[in-house]
Amino acid sequence: MTSREALTEYVSAFTHSLVEQGVTDAVISPGSRSTPLAYACMKQEGMTVYRQIDERSAAYFALGMAKASGKPVMLLCTSGTAAANYFPAIVEAYYARVPLIVVTADRPHELREVGAPQAINQINLFGSHVKWATDLPLPETENQLAFLSRHLHRSVRNASSEPKGPVHINVPFREPLRIDFEQAYESLGEIAHFGGEMSLSADSQAFLQDLVKKEKGLLIVGEMTAPMPEEFWGFIQNLGWPVLADPLSNLRGNVPAEARHFFIDSYDALLKSEAFKEDVVPEVVIRVGPQPVSKPLTLFLAAAKPEKYIVFDESPMLRDAQSVVTHHIQASANSLWKMPMDTGNANSYREKWTAASALYWEVVERHCQEELDEGVLAKVFFDRLEACDLIVGSSMPIRDVDTFFKATERDVMVFANRGANGIDGVVSTAFGVQAAKQRPAYLFIGDLSFLHDMNGLIASKMQKTDLTIVIMNNDGGGIFSYLPQSQEERHFEDLFGTPTGLTFGDVAKMYDAQYAAVETAEQLAKALDQPKNKAVKIIEVFTDRQHNVVTHRKLWSRFNEELATQ
Repeated sequence: MTSREALTEYVSAFTHSLVEQGVTDAVISPGSRSTPLAYACMKQEGMTVYRQIDERSAAYFALGMAKASGKPVMLLCTSGTAAANYFPAIVEAYYARVPLIVVTADRPHELREVGAPQAINQINLFGSHVKWATDLPLPETENQLAFLSRHLHRSVRNASSEPKGPVHINVPFREPLRIDFEQAYESLGEIAHFGGEMSLSADSQAFLQDLVKKEKGLLIVGEMTAPMPEEFWGFIQNLGWPVLADPLSNLRGNVPAEARHFFIDSYDALLKSEAFKEDVVPEVVIRVGPQPVSKPLTLFLAAAKPEKYIVFDESPMLRDAQSVVTHHIQASANSLWKMPMDTGNANSYREKWTAASALYWEVVERHCQEELDEGVLAKVFFDRLEACDLIVGSSMPIRDVDTFFKATERDVMVFANRGANGIDGVVSTAFGVQAAKQRPAYLFIGDLSFLHDMNGLIASKMQKTDLTIVIMNNDGGGIFSYLPQSQEERHFEDLFGTPTGLTFGDVAKMYDAQYAAVETAEQLAKALDQPKNKAVKIIEVFTDRQHNVVTHRKLWSRFNEELATQ
């Protein structure tokens, strides 16, 4: 066997093994050392290749695809700093539990640490931010294909098992790097894998059946990237507790009318009221998914310290930042929905929550008629969404979703990068979500976050897309105006407000995107309703940071006053 034949056999076995295990999407950035695997991906039947020039954007694009699809996505780049540019997205994937197969091409062993070009130490490059890492052997004239397929099987299973996350495969290649496109490959056979859902033990089921009879109970649903199964709707009706649905729970959209009264979509605002918090201290809390976005909810639970606080998590890595969880049930949330129970759903505790929530939305509607701020404009945007995916930036955008996105029957799924809560890579993530879901997508983002990942727009030139971007441009970091450091005027604008004076009309021209600049609710509604005639549509909404703080606080104060009279 010649070296070219051996190389072709090796990379063909590599891509074939991944496809056989369900890894059918690959995001590739151009580079020389990764040439053999890039060619193999292109010729591999059943694999879809997405191109992204910038490795940092490529990694976030793959993150968005994997988050939206729930399936591992392969990332491929050349050696050197190209691989280092993956790091921010890998950190997000690790903490958000998103499965990625990160493949970095490398120099052969004799060219490492000897001053060869584009050679850095890539062994364990991502440290503790991947679930597993391996450095594969070089393709040789007598390939150990059984060894290769088993390492790839281990990689996919590690990425796909709870807690899901990224794995790193470092693959060295010697020159020449060309393969034979005509050479056939016959698999030696792949390892079969059977998985099973983690179910409730008899002890945990008996424990829960006693607790669900309590009246003062809260069900908190954190981030969920897939729609809830049918059993969920029967479970919450039998349970009768208020359901606090994080904006990323995907229980703000697709909510049947008959179940709407169980959902408290305004808890972030309700829990800003001291009197209300004192009146609704729970006896029992059950949480599925990670800790929700809302800081008022976090503070409420930390202060309340419920006697029983149960978290469902398939992973042994318990997420409990406030150290208030009392019981960790290591099982799938689906096992909870299937648990038989007979509690009835008359619940005066829930009625306190639903009455307060109804009042909140009445106050919001009046506020929207009288004021104009980012929240009002955000609600105009949210109310017009139909059958789409909404990707949300960190800082103020995700908080505006929490405050102004009312539960609805409309088919809207919400995604965000809340593993590490960074503001980078969000544009690329949005393109990845849209590529995975193949339906209209909207990105709701602030101006600084958009600036961090403007180069992500190149994805619109690499593959078909359908993305509308709504940029809230308040000329700086709006979230800081709500934090304690805003009370210190010295250096606030330089260090936190960070105004840039930049607008994005020329960016839209550069990427041939449809563009509209708006300042009022009427202009925003018109821009949203205007037919989309290009792959990317950018709507830039100009707001004032200081005015936003004043009007937000006015809304909360008005609501607290009216709630106190109920």
